Amino acid sequence: MDATLEALYADQERKGGLGKSNPNVNRWLGDIRKYFPTDTVQLLQRDALDRLGLKQMLLEPELLETIEPDVHLIGTLLTLKNLLPDRSRETARAVVKRVVEQIEKELKRPVEQAISGRRRQHNRNRRPRPQDIDWDQTIRRNMKHYQPEYKTVLPINLRGLSRSKAGLKHVILLIDQSGSMAASVVYAGVISCILASIPSLKTQVVAFDTNVVDLTDQLPDPLELLFALQLGGGTDIGKALRYGEQLNTNPKDTVMILLSDLFEGGSVAGMLATVRRLQQTGLTFLPILALSDEGAPAYDKEIAAELTEMGVTPFASTPGAFAEVLSKALYG
Repeated sequence: MDATLEALYADQERKGGLGKSNPNVNRWLGDIRKYFPTDTVQLLQRDALDRLGLKQMLLEPELLETIEPDVHLIGTLLTLKNLLPDRSRETARAVVKRVVEQIEKELKRPVEQAISGRRRQHNRNRRPRPQDIDWDQTIRRNMKHYQPEYKTVLPINLRGLSRSKAGLKHVILLIDQSGSMAASVVYAGVISCILASIPSLKTQVVAFDTNVVDLTDQLPDPLELLFALQLGGGTDIGKALRYGEQLNTNPKDTVMILLSDLFEGGSVAGMLATVRRLQQTGLTFLPILALSDEGAPAYDKEIAAELTEMGVTPFASTPGAFAEVLSKALYG
C-alpha cells in the first residue's frame, strides 16, 4: 500500500515513480483498486491525472477498462473525446455509459417525485376558471359539505381539470460547456434527459462556449447528448441568453436555468441587459453556479453580485437537491 501511494506522491525525480508507461500505470490502477475503497480510488485516479499529466491513460482501451470511473473522470474523457484513437472509442462510450446509468439510477426517481408531487400540490391549490372546473372531482371532494335541506353540495374546494398540452411548464437549460464546468455538465446532461421524459414539462437544452448549440433533439438519450458536447474553449454567456430569449414563448410558465460559473468572455453589460429583459417578460431565471457535491465552486463574484442586486442570486446546488429547487421554481 505504501509503495502504491509513493508511486503517485513521491518526488517524481526519484526512481520507482509511476512514470507514464502503460505497464506501470496498469499495475498501479490494479493495486489501488485492491487496497482502497471506491471513493478513494476515484480520488487517487484524479490526482494521477492532475499531478502526473497522465491523460494519455484515458486514450488507451486497456487502461480505460481498469479505471474506476466517476463524474470527474467522465468530464475529462468527454473533454478528450476528439483525441481518442479509434481503438478506444467504444471502450470510452462504455465507461461513460456506466457513470451515466449510475447517475440516472440515483436521480431519476427523486426528480420525478419532486416534480410530480409539487405539481399535484399546485393543481390542488389553484383556483380554476369556471370552464376548467372538474365537477366530478369537486363533488367527490366536497361531499362533507352536503346540505340535506337544499339537497345540494357546497363546492368549498374546487378541483381543476388536468392541464392541456398548451399549458405545459417550459424548462430552458443553458449549459456552459467550458472546461471548468465539466463535472456539472455531466450531471446537467443526465438531469435534462430525465426532465425530458416527464410529460408535464417541455424541456429544451442549449450548450454554449463562444458558440451556441441547441441539443434538444438529442433528448432523452443522455449518452448521445453528452457526446454531442464540446467541452473546453471560451465563454459567451450573453450569446446563450439571447438564444434562450428566442425560446421564451410563454414566459409565465417558463423557468430558464443558466448553469455557469459566470466567467464571461463576452460583453458583461450586454449579458446583464439580456437578463433584465428576460426578467421583464415574467419568466423565472435561475443562475446555478455548479451542480456538485463538493461545496462552493470558483465563480465570478462581481457578476454574481450584479445578478444578486437584480434579484436573482446565483447559487450552487447538489445534484440531489436540484429537483426540489426546480420544482419550487416551476410550481411555487
